[in-house]
Amino acid sequence: MNAVQVKKQAFLKEAGYFFKNASVHADEGDLQLSAGFILKALDKERRAFCVGPQVLHLIKSR
Repeated sequence: MNAVQVKKQAFLKEAGYFFKNASVHADEGDLQLSAGFILKALDKERRAFCVGPQVLHLIKSR
């Protein structure tokens, strides 16, 4: 695995951790804390899919 794949997997692992915590807290009835964990998980998923070279940086002239 290259560095980009490792970073992507790390973000997805963190997202899974946050989703699992969200589920636990939702089952306990703490919906506000659960919502916070869901937002954190979604942020980690977004970051995982944005890892890698950005097209604009490759074609942008200096």
